[in-house]
Amino acid sequence: MTARPDVVAFDVNETLLDLAPVAAALVEHGQPEGLLPTVFARTLHTGTAATVAGLRVPFRAAFESALAQLTDLSERDRGRVADRFLALSPHPDVEPALRRLAEAGMRVVTLSHGSPGVAEAGLERGGITPLVERTLTSETVQAWKPSREAYVWAAGVCGVAPARMALVAAHAWDVHGAERAGLTGAWFPRAERVWAPALPAPSVVAADLAGAVDALLAR
Repeated sequence: MTARPDVVAFDVNETLLDLAPVAAALVEHGQPEGLLPTVFARTLHTGTAATVAGLRVPFRAAFESALAQLTDLSERDRGRVADRFLALSPHPDVEPALRRLAEAGMRVVTLSHGSPGVAEAGLERGGITPLVERTLTSETVQAWKPSREAYVWAAGVCGVAPARMALVAAHAWDVHGAERAGLTGAWFPRAERVWAPALPAPSVVAADLAGAVDALLAR
């Protein structure tokens, strides 16, 4: 059996934190319900495309750019919607999952390409800051996930080889990127119904977050 990882990194937006406050802000500003997934997808497309092309774009700039492309919101209102990322809270299943890892002696970190402060605010709001060793954002190295650089950098910051780190995420592209960089990938459905059939299956495909944690603990 493959060895248990020393460090488990978690993606933040959607995986750990509920984006409902941002969705609500869009509605409050006159936008249709259900728009956020499209805006979020465009944000990811802009950021990752920029990384591939060699341009460094912060998450907030990519998000506000997506709003400009998809809505008629003013610059001021786009900024107000983006501010709601600081109002996110963890999904209900997050605290017990992180607590299980902490009680098992496994190191827990977050790895986002979101703006600095978003993960910290959400963890604090959920009362789970003590369960997380550190919060990392790929903005530090100016390379969006799923670039190899982001994952290898995170492992280096944590003082472990990539093979000794796992990434848990609700996004197939993120988990695939982690596996390509040498990490153990664990995927579960949140916004995505199934693992992307076009991609090779990762080390762990679970029915939910608890199942992903169970699988890592069983290694």
